[in-house]
Amino acid sequence: MGRHTVALALLGVGTATLLLAAFALVLLPGPYLRLHALSPAAALGAPLVALALAVDTGPGRGAAKLLVIGLLLAAGGTIATMAVARTTVRAEREAKR
Repeated sequence: MGRHTVALALLGVGTATLLLAAFALVLLPGPYLRLHALSPAAALGAPLVALALAVDTGPGRGAAKLLVIGLLLAAGGTIATMAVARTTVRAEREAKR
């Protein structure tokens, strides 16, 4: 199995995850369900795409940069999801008062 084949498989899985999350974002009602749908995209989809690009690039600086980008996307997406959820909870509490 060649490097290009592995990259295509990773790209396919990452893209499918992102597309499913996008469809769920459109179809699901309410902010919490939408956040739940976006979590896999942030934690899995985008980093898999970055990993696929790194594998296809081959060893070297370019691949290392892509792996760092993938890690930042995974961490940043998770943190952003948590921040939006906390803000939504606070806004709902303020609206009830």
